[in-house]
Amino acid sequence: MIVDDEKPARDELSYLLSSQRDIDIIAQAETAQQAIDLCLAHEPDLVFLDIQMVGQNGFDVIRSLVTRSDDPPIFVFVTAYDSYAVEAFEASAMDYILKPASAGRLATTLDRVRKTLAETRDPLKSRLETLLSEVAKKTELSHKTGPIHTKISVIINGRIRLMDPDDIIYCDCDDNRIFAHSFDATMPVYGISSMDRMEEHLAGTGFFRAHRSTLVNLDAISEFSPWFNGKYSLTMNDNKKSELTVSRSRVKDFKLRLGL
Repeated sequence: MIVDDEKPARDELSYLLSSQRDIDIIAQAETAQQAIDLCLAHEPDLVFLDIQMVGQNGFDVIRSLVTRSDDPPIFVFVTAYDSYAVEAFEASAMDYILKPASAGRLATTLDRVRKTLAETRDPLKSRLETLLSEVAKKTELSHKTGPIHTKISVIINGRIRLMDPDDIIYCDCDDNRIFAHSFDATMPVYGISSMDRMEEHLAGTGFFRAHRSTLVNLDAISEFSPWFNGKYSLTMNDNKKSELTVSRSRVKDFKLRLGL
């Protein structure tokens, strides 16, 4: 089963898995609750599970299934980047794939899964419980040490400047490079090379993934309106009054973020 709140990501992984003769994709889910329901109904052997989803996340899926099933599936975590999660995976002998998934990395993961399926799976539930414990410890530690003050590193005149996310109107991707747009300037982002990683970096701020290649500051939207094919059109409050698009698959989440 494939669990990801982005249809392009599900389609990409489904395509890569389609060449594997011993794998049947029995279901796809776009929310944590849907994933839980489908897992209980179909009892898959293997679940490719996104971490960051709107509402409940991937760990909530595991937490629910561990308490409701004596034989949970094997989970392969799919993530843009999350250092504490990667540490937890390694500590619990779980596997993970960084987005975007590659055929080579997927092949390595599937070899590990096949080996696990061929052996006894008795320790699997205890390993998942260890994973949840490690994640809880990391979360508790982050609460004790206080919030991380997120900055965006941009290149200006050959030097790296740290900017507050509030000063950025939107970020986009052009020719495999991330750019941050302020009120009157466009600056290359330093140290982050993918939009998935940029979204992860800005998690917890006021940014929203309006399109696969665009992150917008919700506080910097001047106005918006429905557009054709179920999309939304945004007008930003920079000096160019930039017009951006919310893709059809993200309109529902966009309206939820705005409380509509």
